[in-house]
Amino acid sequence: MIWLLNGEPAPNHCTITRFKKRCAEEIDDLFYQHVRQLEEQEETDHEAVFVDGTKIESRAGRYTFCWKGTVEKNLEKVKTKVLKATGLKTLSGLQSRLQKTRPSDLVSGKGKRKSPEQKAWEILDSLRERWEQYEESLRIMGADRNSYSKTDPDATFMRMKEDHMRNGQLKPGYNVQIAVNSEYITGIEVFSNRTDYGTLEPFLREIEKKHGKKYEKITADAGYESLDNYLFLEENGQISFIKPQNHDVKKTKKFQSQIGRAENMEYDAEADAYVCAMGKTLSMYRESKDKYSKHDVTVSHYRCEDCKGCPRREECCKAMDPEKPKEIRVRKQYEEKRAKSEANITTEEGIFLRICRSIQVEGAFGLLKNDFGFRRFLTRGKRNVRTELFLLGLGFNLKKLWKKQQAGRLKTHLSTLDSA
Repeated sequence: MIWLLNGEPAPNHCTITRFKKRCAEEIDDLFYQHVRQLEEQEETDHEAVFVDGTKIESRAGRYTFCWKGTVEKNLEKVKTKVLKATGLKTLSGLQSRLQKTRPSDLVSGKGKRKSPEQKAWEILDSLRERWEQYEESLRIMGADRNSYSKTDPDATFMRMKEDHMRNGQLKPGYNVQIAVNSEYITGIEVFSNRTDYGTLEPFLREIEKKHGKKYEKITADAGYESLDNYLFLEENGQISFIKPQNHDVKKTKKFQSQIGRAENMEYDAEADAYVCAMGKTLSMYRESKDKYSKHDVTVSHYRCEDCKGCPRREECCKAMDPEKPKEIRVRKQYEEKRAKSEANITTEEGIFLRICRSIQVEGAFGLLKNDFGFRRFLTRGKRNVRTELFLLGLGFNLKKLWKKQQAGRLKTHLSTLDSA
């Protein structure tokens, strides 16, 4: 930018802010233009992509929170008061009632005496106002969020790695997702989700739309594991290199000693039953639908034939009722896709891709947050935040291209590991 100015004075803060707001779509397009140019130069490809996310704090006030639980609780109180006073159960009914019963001689100010009718009407009107506010808060949060900031409604309160109070304080922020290929950032998106697993499908769809093609292999950490993501990748013809959440823990002695887990029981495929550590059979007695999945997923329920007198019952079954037999729930489809992804990441290629992921995508976040010093957004709102990130991503890619050129590493895609 200094070179482009050619000795002219730098624009002030207001000019830069106006530019970012007015050219948000153009900056988005400019970033992906450069990504396409990198592929034309054979600097990137569409073989493997490394996906990861981080939480970056919003510019919103840290104590401007609005919680879904509190809103729902207060909304119920308002509805109860309205029901007792008017017998109405809907907001539209209350609004209609207030319009019809509005006193014609409303008074206010010092020395004015309000009539009993006006006082009663104003009480109902205040309840109507609170009802509308609570409904608006729930609309802002939607079905997937349980909080938002009053000074930045797009921001959700999350736990951050940068905890200045050292007390696990929740702060308003955004879940920033990036896709890295050949050490370049090839995709950026911002979400209000506190977790990563719900961001993978929309993120990959957006990348495919912007690139005009899709990546063959998706490498991500355990935070992205879910049955919906496995099924999406399979339907989209992409190979999953997602690390299962139990990949490391299942190797521990503590996990292997938990005899009540289905993973530690012997499965009889022919009889469709599990056999516990004491040799008792857990047969399937019913099936249900998984309410947490967007797909038609079946949950199989298994129950022990008889747990009475079992010497290891307390170790195996957590039910408080001593007469209740041991039960387990299994999502067979999930276990099948998890095993497939487990097999992928444990191959020689899978191990290498996971190492490259930790180097490339974690390195990109490290440079953005530590070297660039970007730990908090400068603007509010998802649209403005995205613009900031696209400018950062463009700067990152230009710097990376120059670095690789200086080191003679152009057209290299995966990381080179030391033989030692």
